[in-house]
Amino acid sequence: MIRMTDVQKHFGELHVLRDINLEVDTGQVVVVLGPSGSGKSTLCRTINRLEPIDSGSIEVDGQPLPAEGKALAGLRADVGMVFQSFNLFAHKTILDNVTLAPLKVRKTNKAEAQKRALELLERVGIANQRDKYPAQLSGGQQQRAAIARALAMHPKIMLFDEPTSALDPEMVNEVLDVMTTLAREGMTMLVVTHEMGFAKDVADRVAFFDAGVIVEVGPAEQIITDPQHERTRAFLKAVR
Repeated sequence: MIRMTDVQKHFGELHVLRDINLEVDTGQVVVVLGPSGSGKSTLCRTINRLEPIDSGSIEVDGQPLPAEGKALAGLRADVGMVFQSFNLFAHKTILDNVTLAPLKVRKTNKAEAQKRALELLERVGIANQRDKYPAQLSGGQQQRAAIARALAMHPKIMLFDEPTSALDPEMVNEVLDVMTTLAREGMTMLVVTHEMGFAKDVADRVAFFDAGVIVEVGPAEQIITDPQHERTRAFLKAVR
């Protein structure tokens, strides 16, 4: 579903993605681990071209990543993204946040968009918050609303860019529970996170990322319990 081949990305003199080769199969959950500043978020953002790459190629569902225009908008409609800082529209209610993209991008009729939105808000446990504004919700509730918003577009893929790192510790599990349910229902997911329990219990594969390089990638159980690279071992020892 996602194929990255020899991807390179610079920010000026800084080489943030180096020779990235990574695949995510349909229905698979791949977790990207690594220290802060290693390029994990940039890697995530290149998949829907929020960050353009310098060279190499990225394919989504067998198609090369479009450069711009309607084709790129179409791809972004198929790739849901959940950000670290929620990125909800502060001036719109939770229900309006979830219905906006289906109405404007998918051209879904209002009744159908609202029905789908309410089903999703129920699913993530915040249907009773539908008429509130983001500032009236806890961080965990806002992130669950952001997940519902992404799912409202019927995406083929979900990208999660450190979705729990801005949350208070007691709110982390309520978001991880929603993500775990999605994974078990077969959603294709690429997740940038420091949540080791989620990586071990839910991921099919784990990629350890450092200084713009995928140091090693393999089955989640193997990478977490028996990493082969010294840099991976040092990182895992530190985060435990």
